[in-house]
Amino acid sequence: MNARTLRNVSWLSWIVVILGAIYFLAPLVGTFAYSLTALRDQLSFAAYERAFADSRFVQSFVYSNILAVATIVVSILLIVPTTYWVHLYLPQLRPVVEAISLLPFVIPAIVLVFGFIRVYSRPVELLSIPLVPPLLSTQLSTNIVLVAGYTVLAMPYMYRAVDNGLRAIDVRRLTEAAQSLGAGWGTILFRIILPNLRTALLSGALLTFAVVVGELTFATFLGTPAFGPYLQQLGQHKAYEPSALTIVSFLLTWLAMVLINFVTRGDTRSAAGSH
Repeated sequence: MNARTLRNVSWLSWIVVILGAIYFLAPLVGTFAYSLTALRDQLSFAAYERAFADSRFVQSFVYSNILAVATIVVSILLIVPTTYWVHLYLPQLRPVVEAISLLPFVIPAIVLVFGFIRVYSRPVELLSIPLVPPLLSTQLSTNIVLVAGYTVLAMPYMYRAVDNGLRAIDVRRLTEAAQSLGAGWGTILFRIILPNLRTALLSGALLTFAVVVGELTFATFLGTPAFGPYLQQLGQHKAYEPSALTIVSFLLTWLAMVLINFVTRGDTRSAAGSH
């Protein structure tokens, strides 16, 4: 390939990048500009002030953030040991596990939530043992079911992140070295495997956070005061505040990405040193 061909490929790459940037940024710029026109004939942040002054915004956003953190913890505790065990002892089952992880893309969320409602709207028992303790309040039971649903919805993203992280390290050699030093399974998992998956877990956590905070179907049909239903209801009655909150959500997501990049800058060196 000569220099002229390389130059043409370089220009073509830049054109593709610029077109992609315009495609993704133009709607955001338009939304931001629209959010500044809440007052007639002048640009202002009145829509942002009114949105932040609404107590329901704070309540719904904090509620969704708590659910997001709970979903991230449950996802890590469920997916990391399973994926680690498959990589270590059952590599032939990886295609099956990958197919299962993709089911939330195949089954619509509306089908999942109606299945949850159908199963958990009445006392459910397994071998005469209640799956949900009857002493739990209705709201707490609903939150548990909601976190379970969110864990299913976020499973494709968390599983892919963990699977890629485990592929980047020598799981078998790390496990054998730890076992030769007398480490148990708990020590191996929490003090050796998880630290080496820091970047992967942070990436999966970010995607899970975005899924939970913006989710609408589960939160609406389960009747919870989450951020997604609040934003949808706000859009039915007001024009500018939803645009302002959309921009705020986008900025918070990018802030989280910057923090992840800052935290994991030295992760490659530390992972290499752990081998």
